[in-house]
Amino acid sequence: MNYSLNIYKLENMIILQKSKHVISLSFFIIGLLSSSLSQAQDANKTIRELSDLGFENISFTENNQELTYTLESVSYRLTGVGVNKAISIIQKEGLPQNKSCRVIILDNNVPQISLLYSKESKDSLNVPQKSNWVVSYELGENWKEIKKEKKTNSSLYKVDLLVYPEFSFQNYKLSRVYDILLNFSPAIEVSFWKGMKFTGQIIFPIVNDYGTKYEQIRPGFITLSQSFRLPQRTFLTASAGFFNNFRWGMDARAKHFLRDERFSLEARLAYTGKGEFDNWSFYHGKEWKFTGNIGANFYWPLYNTQFSLKAERYLEEELGVRFDMIRHFRHASVGFYAMKVEHAGNNGFNGGFRFQIALPPYKYKRNKYVPRVMPSSNFGIGYNAGNERVYGKTFKSQASDNIMQDNGYNPYFIKSELND
Repeated sequence: MNYSLNIYKLENMIILQKSKHVISLSFFIIGLLSSSLSQAQDANKTIRELSDLGFENISFTENNQELTYTLESVSYRLTGVGVNKAISIIQKEGLPQNKSCRVIILDNNVPQISLLYSKESKDSLNVPQKSNWVVSYELGENWKEIKKEKKTNSSLYKVDLLVYPEFSFQNYKLSRVYDILLNFSPAIEVSFWKGMKFTGQIIFPIVNDYGTKYEQIRPGFITLSQSFRLPQRTFLTASAGFFNNFRWGMDARAKHFLRDERFSLEARLAYTGKGEFDNWSFYHGKEWKFTGNIGANFYWPLYNTQFSLKAERYLEEELGVRFDMIRHFRHASVGFYAMKVEHAGNNGFNGGFRFQIALPPYKYKRNKYVPRVMPSSNFGIGYNAGNERVYGKTFKSQASDNIMQDNGYNPYFIKSELND
């Protein structure tokens, strides 16, 4: 009898012990599910807040190692300011526990850079510091998954009407201090698929001392461009259409960033002919030319200064070498250049300065699919100190091409814009 009772007690103890393990395991699983659900709810709340502020192409995904967001800063026209605001929102809503957080910044749906907050980051008082976000061209392992996710507040099919102010001056005449050219040049810009942008521009002359072919209303940039991100931190943009400086044809540009991301290599190849509009009729020559360049760049993060050296082929098929030094600030980029060009005056030597300034408003949110009407994001001038009129000339293939725009997604510049 006692033996049977002991067996009964032992069986009850085993059953009770198993029940405790089952209950503990159940609570553990419920805790994990609750934590995952809470993090998903936090991410959805973050996405709603980002969307309300005008950020576009927002999405998120996560695994056991990392929570990853994508977003595009469209309403904040200074990229660094927009990224800083996005990071503030993500930190406020809460970073994930025991895993990293990555934010991938897009441009026209093409990934540019990412900001990574590692789970190993040590912050005083457990308060996240923006200084601990690592900015680079690396996208992380989650990129393959997140690019499949549906984007909140997509940028596709949304139209911007940008007004590009154009101002030029020259002092070739003894009878006048300066010849002035001032144009009012609105342009429609829209994207119909990832990486694609259509630009259609009309030029309205305001002041013209440059000659008869500048005096009439005429088309400006009419281009279709496509941007790609290739493996190993390489970016490619191809454009076709009507460019400035009375050129039309095709243009391709590539830029590759080395593992030490302060250094980059770039190349450009264009095949264009001369063409111009006269009373809305297009006249063009029969001769097409290859132009382009190849060069290297170094970025000095301490002073946000870029140095570049390029070998170039220009529109008169002459060859040359060009050096640029540009310092970038939040609202401006300024610098100078020097050139040595075949057949040019002054024994081929020329140079000058360049500047680009950001134009207000610095924040302009879209209202769904209602077109935005606003000035271009910035305005700039280059000064030709040697007064060379023929040699060493090139063209822009997009209305938005400039030294400030080119630096917009530089990781070191973005890092310098992260202020707590």
